[in-house]
Parts: sequence; structure tokens; C-alpha cells
Amino acid sequence: MATRIRPSSKRCAVIGGSGFLGRYLVEQLLDRGYSVSVFDIRQGYELPGVTFHLGDLCDKQALLAALQGVSLVFHCASPAPSCDDRALFHRVNVDGTRNVLQTCQEAGVQKVILTSSASVVYEGTDIKDGKEDLPYAKKPIDYYTETKIQQEKLVLEACDTQKGFLTVAIRPHGIFGPRDPQLVPILVDTAKRGKMKFIIGDGTNLVDFTFVENVAHGHILAAESLRPESPICGKAYHITNDEPVRFWDFMSQILVGLDYDPPKYRLPYRLVHVLAMLLWLLVLFLRPVLQLRPTFTPMRVALAGTHHYYSCTRAKEDLGYRPLVSLKDAITRTVNSYSHLRRVA
Repeated sequence: MATRIRPSSKRCAVIGGSGFLGRYLVEQLLDRGYSVSVFDIRQGYELPGVTFHLGDLCDKQALLAALQGVSLVFHCASPAPSCDDRALFHRVNVDGTRNVLQTCQEAGVQKVILTSSASVVYEGTDIKDGKEDLPYAKKPIDYYTETKIQQEKLVLEACDTQKGFLTVAIRPHGIFGPRDPQLVPILVDTAKRGKMKFIIGDGTNLVDFTFVENVAHGHILAAESLRPESPICGKAYHITNDEPVRFWDFMSQILVGLDYDPPKYRLPYRLVHVLAMLLWLLVLFLRPVLQLRPTFTPMRVALAGTHHYYSCTRAKEDLGYRPLVSLKDAITRTVNSYSHLRRVA
């Protein structure tokens, strides 16, 4: 019996496919009939039909081997936003992405979909229903955002319809869901240490939290819409749950769902932000002699106390995007998946 060969348009690679978002993306691609290769520094799981290539993003030969015969690449590799290693962020998000683009062109890849971030336009002040035409942040809130801006510029500027090399960037915000190694485990650990008692600000600030399956769906829609004549070439798109929620209401729903007490006491935003700034300056002053990594930072205070939610209108119009899972169902599914983290009476 002859082996069925998928068309080249269905052969893709997911760079960073062992990560949180990457694995969901791989699973959805398989469900839609794609042949998938994963390139990452580690293999985090096994799935029938998925080929893993282990290597460094900056290693062209290792990457080239993973991209043979591939027409479509999803690039979602990045250090965790909570990492404080500026050199690592630059190496992966900037140098690594430059190598990805060059290697994709050498390998004959036709489409690159980048996982960017809505934070590329955020400077720690309110953003309400932000559109994609907002300027890049002149004062990025952290090293992650600083390098994501550079990364997104590299990818979008590389788009060349004449040469048949097409790119697009997806900007999710507040990704969460089952298997998330960041948000829920960190939130629970903070609650266990008795540090989730206070609400920063008046508690009314609206934020986007986006279910991971919706983010993966947005990536695939972008890939399937990306053609030389398409208006999406070289553009960025916000992908969210399209249901802004009060930041502290969302956190409380997760905590209460896992039998922890929600925060009750309010602290003035400006006071907390000033204290965080003073602590951050003290850490910088002591850094030559003492290495400290405070969790109470101006960036985290801003994220907890300001409005930051984004419009999905462009994605709806150009990609046909609609969230697959509502925020209510997403929270329920996420909480249920973390039953092992419930508070023991």
C-alpha cells in the first residue's frame, strides 16, 4: 500500500514546541491534519506522528535539519517573562530569531508565524481596548518586553511578498490554562506564603486573560490566512478571550476555586508603586555586592493595578477569529486541572 504523503502546505515546524503554548499548538495542528516537527532545547512529551529535533536556536545547522521540507514555521520559543536574565532574553528573542529567519529562508520556508506579546505596546499605564496601531513602548516594562519588541520588528520587516517569504505576528495577552507552569502555580505558592491578602488599587482595573487553546487557534488561523495577496502580511494581531475581566476578580476565582482565601484588603496604587520603585532602586544599588531578586517590583505592581486590555477587531475581520472557549469555561477547566494544588484543610 502506498504511503499517503501530506501536501507541503501541511508540513510545519513548531519552534519552542515543548513549551506551554507550543504543545497546545502542536496538538491543534495534528487535529487539523498537519505533519508536525518540533524544534526545542528539550523534549517535554511524546505524541504519535511528531518528530522532535533538539538544539539551540542560534545553531543554524541544527535548525536547518529540522526545517527540511517544511513550508510553515511557528516560532513561539522564549524564556519565561519572569526570568531576569537580560543576556538570555537577547540571545533567544533577538539573536535566535534573526537566525530563525535566515535559516527559514535558506530552507525554503514560505510562512513564519511569530508568538509576540501585547506587552510590546505597554509601558505600565492604562491601555483600554488597545489597537495594533499603538506605538511600541519607548520604556518597556522589563527585559522580556524590550526584546519582544526587537523580535517582532525583525519578523515583520522580513516579510517579502515578492520573494514569497510571508510573516505575521500574534500578540496574545495573559495566557493561562491547564499545564500552565507559571500563573496558577505561582499564584498558589504566593497564597500559601500568606502574601495574597491585598488588592492593589481599587480593584476595578480590567485586564485580558486568554485561554491557551484560543491562542493556538489564533496562530493557526493566521497561518491559513497568510497568502501573498492577504492584508495580514507583515502585520501584528491581538488575540485574547475578548472578555476583559477585573484583574483581582480573575485572581480570586482561581484562588477560591482551589480553596484559598481571596485578597480582601485594599492598598492605594500610587503608594504601592512608590514603595516598589524604592525597593527596586535599593536592589540596583546593592547589586554589585548582593544579588537580590525581589518579587515585589514596579512592573508587577503596574500589571496588577492598571487597565490593560486589547481589541480583537482586526483579528476578527482579517482572520475570522472567535474564541473557541469562553472565559468562564476556561477558568473552570483550569481550576479543575490543578486539583493537586488545592489547599488541604
